[in-house]
Amino acid sequence: DFVKKGKYEEAVNKYSECMKLNTEECTIYTNRALCYLKLYKYEEAKQDCDHVLQIEDSNIKAFYRRALAYKGLQVRKKNMAGI
Repeated sequence: DFVKKGKYEEAVNKYSECMKLNTEECTIYTNRALCYLKLYKYEEAKQDCDHVLQIEDSNIKAFYRRALAYKGLQVRKKNMAGI
């Protein structure tokens, strides 16, 4: 519900709580990665996707969201270089 309402910080907190109960559920990590992307927290999103890919090396959502995280990190790096 938080994600649907655009409340990404709240969603991140709930997903983090879920992880305490189940560290192997990939969906929790890919969903939290999506929230991190919406919050421009690319490094955190990349880490969640890396974790998923260690468990399930063919997870398409993790690959896609990690690619978005890398893209965000590249754009940020480019913007920092231009300052």
